[in-house]
Amino acid sequence: MSHDTQGPVDSVTGVTTTGHSWDDIQELNNPLPRWWLWTFYATIAWAVAYCVAYPAWPLISSYSKGVLGWHSREAIETDLASLKSQRAGMTEKLSRTPLEKVAEDPELFAFARAQGKAAFGDNCAPCHGAGGAGAKGYPNLNDDDWLWGGSLAQIEQTVQFGARSTNDKGHQGSMPAFGRDGMLKRQEISQVADFVRSLSSLPVDQDADLAVGAKVFADNCAACHGDRGQGNQELGAPNLSDKIWLFGSAKATIMEGITNGRGGVMPAWHGRLDDTTIKALTLYVHSLGGGRSQ
Repeated sequence: MSHDTQGPVDSVTGVTTTGHSWDDIQELNNPLPRWWLWTFYATIAWAVAYCVAYPAWPLISSYSKGVLGWHSREAIETDLASLKSQRAGMTEKLSRTPLEKVAEDPELFAFARAQGKAAFGDNCAPCHGAGGAGAKGYPNLNDDDWLWGGSLAQIEQTVQFGARSTNDKGHQGSMPAFGRDGMLKRQEISQVADFVRSLSSLPVDQDADLAVGAKVFADNCAACHGDRGQGNQELGAPNLSDKIWLFGSAKATIMEGITNGRGGVMPAWHGRLDDTTIKALTLYVHSLGGGRSQ
């Protein structure tokens, strides 16, 4: 690299050079367009003005407040208060209308479903999916298979207090770990798994002894799931005679559940959500398609 004291005129372009050359390549003295420079200067001025007017700079334990006194949190709170004011009439009407009567008022029901859908997206969708279709270990709320009951009152009870949650009013009870705790041997677990699959007409092992499996089932499982595996909503024991499986119907999956037990947890939303929001959420879940009238 060399540095010349004067910038000669480039013979090809006729433009003065800056006097700098790299490997005999001359740098032309082509200044930036004036409009570009003024735009650049304007952005610097805008940035300085913004830092003065609005919160911008982090400090040791706080931040610069800005001369306008504007805060994003206060703006959000103002917007939420305005929205709450707009909804106040319908919200009050929803709060005083009995749960089972809301559907009789189409306008109120539409409002409740809209509010419930928003609450569902914020609180329930991470487990049950955006449309309530569920996932492995998380119930599908669109079908007609309910662990704890699908009536309005039952859904509200479940939403309020959860299942196996820290709330004493929530649903309790879990499936024992028959294998891990030594109540059943592996061969017995295999036999009863074949029998359980047969209840919903699923294929079983060719050498499966369903009579033995039925005996193991009667001695250990029927107390919760019923003699023919129809389930018991009071205990949260699923129906084993249909083709809806919360964790899957593969024999290995069933054996794993019998061996180690099952006991998923649903949080209690009472205290986290207000009563009116829980009512709206209940109505929305009930309306997804699987809710029952009684």
